[in-house]
Order: sequence, then structure tokens, then C-alpha cells
Amino acid sequence: MPPKPNLGVLKAIIMGPPGSGKGTVSSRIIKRFNFHHISSGDILRNHIRNKTELGLEAKNYTSSGLLVPDILVTKLILSELKLVDQLSWLLDGFPRTVAQAKDLDANYDIDIVLNLDVPFNTIAERISKRWIHAASGRTYNLDFSPPIEPGKDDITGDELIQREDDKPESVKKRLELYSDMTKPLLDYYSNQDKVVSFSGTETNVIWPHIETYLEQKIGLNEE
Repeated sequence: MPPKPNLGVLKAIIMGPPGSGKGTVSSRIIKRFNFHHISSGDILRNHIRNKTELGLEAKNYTSSGLLVPDILVTKLILSELKLVDQLSWLLDGFPRTVAQAKDLDANYDIDIVLNLDVPFNTIAERISKRWIHAASGRTYNLDFSPPIEPGKDDITGDELIQREDDKPESVKKRLELYSDMTKPLLDYYSNQDKVVSFSGTETNVIWPHIETYLEQKIGLNEE
């Protein structure tokens, strides 16, 4: 049987489409509640960089331009979770499939799945206004943090570019793919009454509701 969580310790998953503010929300949760952040992408890169047994196995796929198989990603995540078994943690980017979710359930009781429900048209508009300076990676948003001179990097004066992934037609395809991939996963956790959705168009509006929910869930407001 999966180990039961200690009082005040939460095993959580965060889900949200690209451009939903998931990274910002995750960082706030980590800072506010001292959760251990477990990003599947970061773990994969760390194992490959450190040339662990699992990392070398994963590199065989990534170096050939192939996706790392679900079962290998699951092994990587479970190996990391063993190190933080007594801590609250926030899984980001895992699980991606129902099969991975079932493997996770076989080892841990997931307490909550935080789902960021941001309208796709809001995300598409937000991402389409993102421009970058290719050499440095500096990012600008035409609404929130525009360059001083339109189309130019503030530091170098170089021309700004828009990534192919950030162009409207690419964003639409990415969001459709996300929806198709995650619907079965959300249904799986919804059937267990573990999904809590937070709807809105701005991270700063959604965040206070997430913060209050987690305070109550952890028991920070209890006498």
C-alpha cells in the first residue's frame, strides 16, 4: 500500500497548459509553503548531465531525437521522490499519461491535483505578444514588459524575434495537443475527487485563491 502522508505534508501535482502561468504559480507555492519542486524536465536533464545509469539510458533516446519512454521517465521521478518522502512536494510535468498516473498511485497517495484553468484564447494572445532577444534570451511582452524601442532589445539594440512556437498558429496547435493529452489524465484524477481547478485570466488573480486553499489544506489557519 502507498505510504500515507504525514499531517501537514501534501503530495501535489500541478497542471496547466503552456502559457497558463504554471511556472509562476509553482515558484510561489515553493516559496510560500516550502514545497519541494519536482520538475520532470529538470530531473531528466540532471540525470543526463550527471551520467547516472538512468541518465545514460535516457540519453540514448534524446541524442537520437526520440522521446524518452514513459516507463523510464517514471523510474526517474520515483527515484527522486524517494529522496523527499517525508516532505511536501509539487510534481510539475509528471504524470503525462494515465499509465504514469497509475504507476505513481502504486507508490504514493496523491492528495491534490491543482489545475490552472486559463482560457486558451487568453493564453494564445499572451504568448503571441512575447518577443525575445535571440543572443541573450531576454524576453519581452508587448503588454506587460515592452522594449523601450519597439522591436529592439533594450541593451544591445538588436532586432527582436518571435520564436516559431510563439506564433499564433503554433500556439493553437500546442494548446490543442495539450488538451488532447491531458483530458484523460484530468478525468482519471477527477474520478478520485482530487482535482481542484482555479479559473481566471491573470496569475495575480488566481494566486490568492490557490494560496488560501493550500493554507486550509495544510492547516496553517488552524488554531
